[in-house]
Amino acid sequence: MVQYYWTPSYQQQMTPPPVTIPSGRPPGFPQREESYIENILRLNRGKPGNFHFSFEHAVEAGKNTINVRGVVEAAGRDHVILRDLRTNHRYLFPMIYFDYAEFDEELAYFNQSQ
Repeated sequence: MVQYYWTPSYQQQMTPPPVTIPSGRPPGFPQREESYIENILRLNRGKPGNFHFSFEHAVEAGKNTINVRGVVEAAGRDHVILRDLRTNHRYLFPMIYFDYAEFDEELAYFNQSQ
């Protein structure tokens, strides 16, 4: 029976169907880390490198880029925290300004054999 009008004495008991989110992997199969930039930066925390950022709006004309010689302390979906090796100054940069990074040593990366 479908209730068309609200009646305080009538409460329709509906249980939503169970929701399953398809993962594309069989149950029990380990999830694989995805190779987004923030994940790669996180894998390489503490490794020295040069980090290049550019900004659309410059405070001074011609000063719309910054290069930091430092190490990654943390990285999230939309940001990276860098520590300058020379001054120990810490920077919080939004990833939208990130251009590229150069590291002094081999990078850790995800297992590509899966």
